[in-house]
Amino acid sequence: MIKIRLRPLLLLSLVTLFVVVIFETILVSHSRATDDLQQSASAGLNRYILSLQQELDRYKDLPKLLSSHSELVNLLLLDGNEGVYRANLYLQKVNDTVGASDTYLMDTNGTTLASSNWQKAHTFVGRNFSFRPYFRDAMAGRAGRYFALGTTSKKRGYFFSYPVEYRGTVLGVIVVKIDLNDIETEWSDPMTDIVVTDEDGVIFISTRAEWKFRTLKPLQPQDLQRIVASLRYGNHELTSLPIVERKALGESEVVTLIEGDRIDNPALDGIETRQYLQQTRTVEDAGFNVSILADLKPVDRRVLNNVLLTGFVYSALVFLVLLLLARRRISLERARFKRQQTLALERSEARIRAIIDNTHAGLITLDIHGVIESFNPTAEKLFGYSSDRITGEYFSKLISQPDRAVCWRHISQQRDDDESAELMVEVACVRADGSPFPVELIIGRMADNSASRFVVTIHDITERKENEEQLREARDQLEQRVDERTQDLTRANARLLQEVEEHKNTQDELIQTAKLAVLGQMSAGINHELNQPLTAIRSYADNALSFLKLGKTDPVTSNLQEIGGLTERMAKIIAPLKEFSRKTTGQQMMISLKAVRDGAMSIMYGRLDKANVKIEWPEHLDQQFVLGDMLRLEQVVVNLISNALQAMEGVAEKWIEIGVERQGGRLLISFRDHGPGIPASELGKVFEPFYTTKKAGQGLGLGLSISHRIIESMDGQLSVSNHPFGGAVFTINLPAADASDSIVGLE
Repeated sequence: MIKIRLRPLLLLSLVTLFVVVIFETILVSHSRATDDLQQSASAGLNRYILSLQQELDRYKDLPKLLSSHSELVNLLLLDGNEGVYRANLYLQKVNDTVGASDTYLMDTNGTTLASSNWQKAHTFVGRNFSFRPYFRDAMAGRAGRYFALGTTSKKRGYFFSYPVEYRGTVLGVIVVKIDLNDIETEWSDPMTDIVVTDEDGVIFISTRAEWKFRTLKPLQPQDLQRIVASLRYGNHELTSLPIVERKALGESEVVTLIEGDRIDNPALDGIETRQYLQQTRTVEDAGFNVSILADLKPVDRRVLNNVLLTGFVYSALVFLVLLLLARRRISLERARFKRQQTLALERSEARIRAIIDNTHAGLITLDIHGVIESFNPTAEKLFGYSSDRITGEYFSKLISQPDRAVCWRHISQQRDDDESAELMVEVACVRADGSPFPVELIIGRMADNSASRFVVTIHDITERKENEEQLREARDQLEQRVDERTQDLTRANARLLQEVEEHKNTQDELIQTAKLAVLGQMSAGINHELNQPLTAIRSYADNALSFLKLGKTDPVTSNLQEIGGLTERMAKIIAPLKEFSRKTTGQQMMISLKAVRDGAMSIMYGRLDKANVKIEWPEHLDQQFVLGDMLRLEQVVVNLISNALQAMEGVAEKWIEIGVERQGGRLLISFRDHGPGIPASELGKVFEPFYTTKKAGQGLGLGLSISHRIIESMDGQLSVSNHPFGGAVFTINLPAADASDSIVGLE
């Protein structure tokens, strides 16, 4: 695990940068979100105004059309109940046809002569509406528009009026009243509210019921008195909305409003406020304004989401950069360590060279033919030859004539692979000046990758000959050194022979090695399974010994029986492993897939349980049979399951699916993991020897190659593909067998 250490200055810089990034994100996100909300509110306001204008335009010309009707003109010109009756029927029919709320006719005094509601209890007939501004506008010869509560119905209505003229004289006023409740209920956006106000700022249409008949700002006393005198809104108090703050924002305003129960009693503690973005438009020729109030909570949520996203991205980037820096530091440390190792190795070689050059023994190296290759300084002093002069000469030149045969015989035997590894003999050597001197000569064989070579160790034993005691002591030390050297060379020779035998192994030996490698991977699980019985056996044995000393034989018998049961349990644990590790017979026989499953699971259960892997086998495997080699097929299954485990390292939910499908005379066994799968460019290389995607130390890449050869030897095929929903799928295609044949591997 990589540990990342942050210096205080770096940590302070990262925190400061984080604060700056978050602050800029808040500013930019709030600005963009507010702009988007302004555009959305403007579009909604225009849409509502258009809908409202369309509704009003349906009725605005109706009074003008009715003013010229003969029934109404005659009623104003002539008195008579019969004319009133016909006018009432006509207005009722018109009102029902156009869908207006009420339609009525007034004389010049403002008294209603005929009305569409003439038959209702609260009819307008006989009532005087001369106080209404729309009556005064019509009497002045122009069309009138006005919003007010009905004095009779107490319902909100919008009034259209027009003068009824005859030969240039105004005889009366025709009025059409419409209901705007439908316009109010058609607005369905829960995050925006619509209010329609008159010229005094009184709200007469709103999507919020508690805002009706309230004002956007407090009214002056004279304005309030004028509105109350006109009976426009009946006996409503016309109090202002509890707006605590207004801030300009371009063409809009940010309005802070007290919400809920605090509207009517803002003095209460714990006031809850909400902010709205307000935009207002004036409806031409309608006498009122339309405002939209968009809740600013979506802006805050968008800012919060952007801040969280920015914080996450910033943290991820910082962690990635720190991780890369840490990896770079580790790489530099590794490079430095490698350089240190190289320097240490060079120093070690220099020390060894110095030891060789300064040793008191003469060291001479020979090639396989006995030709001198090197001379150390001690040997130069002993023989009087320089290294350059003697190199390339035969070693026999340095030996006296009588002793040459024994030395040359030893070197020749080495070429013939004689079992003798070293020759130690006392001989007489000849210096460059021709003088002889006694030496102890050791000819040893050096193992080389290319050819056999020899190292000759020479000790001048002149002083030892003069002093017998010293000679005996030196001989004992030399014999001890010879024994140690012999053991080292013997072990080296044995290892070399073993490597030669391993290189001559056949495919079956590679298969056996792969099986043992699987067993090696299971060592942790086996150790865990055997550790408990071994601990229990030790405990039972100690207890039995204690009871035996006390003369209590019954507990001793019970403990021995428990020990026997534990040993039987250990044998059962080891039995499948022994069966898996033994070599195959190579015979093609009928195999039950259930036996293959049981054998593989007995081998893999420890690793599967430790890795918390879910593995699904198909049902009715005892009815599925193939032709092949039981042990080899079991090894392939264990290898595919093991590869699936390694492919899912780092995956949260580890899952292996195994399927069986029959196609004609063949049986297809598929193994699917839920790992990352295999790159498409690498699918053709999976079964090549030494190809692997595993981490260092997890394998040499021979398992799938060997498995492929095993399946081919059983007249089958092993293929690989990637599953459409992720993971790799390995499929074994083998000849199917019938249950009527002899069965191998059934329990």
